[in-house]
Amino acid sequence: MPPREKSRAADVVTREYTINLHKRLHGVTFKRRAPRAVKEIKKFAAKMMGTEDVRLDVGLNKQVWSKGVRNVPYRIRVRLERRRNEDEEATEKLYTLVKHVDGVVSFKGLQTKIVEDEE
Repeated sequence: MPPREKSRAADVVTREYTINLHKRLHGVTFKRRAPRAVKEIKKFAAKMMGTEDVRLDVGLNKQVWSKGVRNVPYRIRVRLERRRNEDEEATEKLYTLVKHVDGVVSFKGLQTKIVEDEE
């Protein structure tokens, strides 16, 4: 059989995920925890959305760094939006925008959620 191409049936899609940063940062030196957390969020988004171009929102960066370089939050709720790239010279047609979801009281029982377009 020929190798299958990655199918993106729905090009533009938005989903909410909970990322467990605690297990991804286990054993990382204190002064490298927040920068590594940002890299791990990008890696997670690239894997889930199938795009190599991942952009983080300013609010998400502030949330990761809110408790300092060492004390990164254990879990974080994010919204991943796969969007079309407007740039003409872009190598990829799609990119992923990662935003922080406000108002999460407890992470217990939260699952991945597909968000309908607000537009």
